[in-house]
Amino acid sequence: MSDRTPMEDYDPAFEEAGSGPALILLHGNGEDRTWFAHQIRGLCSIRHVYALDTRGHGQSPRGQAPFTLEQFAADLKAFMDRKQLEQADILGFSDGANTALLFALRHPDRVRRLILAGGNLYPEGMKPEELAALEGEYRCAQGRQKELLSLMVNEPAVDPARLADLNLPVLVTAGSDDLILEEHTRLMAQSIPQARLVILPGSHWNAAEHPDVFNQMVQNFLEE
Repeated sequence: MSDRTPMEDYDPAFEEAGSGPALILLHGNGEDRTWFAHQIRGLCSIRHVYALDTRGHGQSPRGQAPFTLEQFAADLKAFMDRKQLEQADILGFSDGANTALLFALRHPDRVRRLILAGGNLYPEGMKPEELAALEGEYRCAQGRQKELLSLMVNEPAVDPARLADLNLPVLVTAGSDDLILEEHTRLMAQSIPQARLVILPGSHWNAAEHPDVFNQMVQNFLEE
């Protein structure tokens, strides 16, 4: 797939704050940049934070391009090119983590440090009951809702062996009661040569539930 995304097709809404090295925040499925309100406020003292609305989310247009995680990764490259960001730290949550991982695999030279929070390599990385519920919703859904659910029940599809080529510092994190299986999160971390694994107390949404703890973990990793 080409990384060329027409400028008129994707002009994302975003919020920025702070100064210094760039830190890009990528939210999860069905959310928008406001989900990262605690992280924008908490991390802008050490980074120039860019919080994006993914294609078809929040205030960003849907456009005509495919609604896939690979397209979202291409959109991220287009955004960085437009902002003349040669490199950035990237923090992705849930589907945002999956987008960030695909981007890093395709463009490792554009990523300084990568934080994958609540991500998965394939749908079966979710707890079986969570995946079954999503699959049931997907069968009945239509329009935008079906597109959103497709991102979770049909994607991503990353062979763990590919992660051996990811030679950059990576923080893999999830909640102690996450909807992602803990053994799957551990598999991700074990498959990345320079990965660090942190399991935080809380659910899949622990960055919002315990933002001070989450932000301190991120800051420690970024400032190593």
